Amino acid sequence: MPPIPSFEACYRSSGVKERAAHSQSGYLMRIMGLLLVMALLSTVALMPKSASADIGPAKTLVPSAALVGEGRMTVLGFRIFDAALFAPSGSFKQNKPFALKLTYLRKFTGEAIAERTAKEMRRQGMKEGPRLTDWTLALKAILPNVSAGSSITGVRNNKAQTVLYANNQPIGQIADPEFTRRFFDIWLGSNTNDPALRNKLIGKGS
Repeated sequence: MPPIPSFEACYRSSGVKERAAHSQSGYLMRIMGLLLVMALLSTVALMPKSASADIGPAKTLVPSAALVGEGRMTVLGFRIFDAALFAPSGSFKQNKPFALKLTYLRKFTGEAIAERTAKEMRRQGMKEGPRLTDWTLALKAILPNVSAGSSITGVRNNKAQTVLYANNQPIGQIADPEFTRRFFDIWLGSNTNDPALRNKLIGKGS
């Protein structure tokens, strides 16, 4: 007959099994908690983000504005600006109202920004002439100097006009719909100089 285990041995064996079961239960609870957190984060990520705190009074021109996408412009390793695109319910359409906010990461003069804008328009096919000259002069009159943290927001309103804001304060407007198309094509058009940034802004890139 095999020996009968002592009370102490039975107790120790029972304790080991109980601790093992408890440890396994705790492990499963931690895994379930982690999965729950991941599910909640995924849900939050899919929800449209409110734009009211980000584009200030420009939200009146973009009904139900929500973030579409965002990204950073860099040139030769230098950080230029962070860009964020907002549209109604987070759904971007080029022929509907939207807002593009650029938050600058270094100093630029308003004149330099206006000249760069004209240069990008020419690169995309805009011909030299009175129209481009007038647009450039208008931008030079409107755009302020910027430093790190300054923002300029351009809004395409429901009349295809461009309304401009600096640090969420209105600074001017250019009513020509052709200007609006060519201006926003610098960042959002198919012939942009930075396709990776464009894809992030319109929600096609990670």
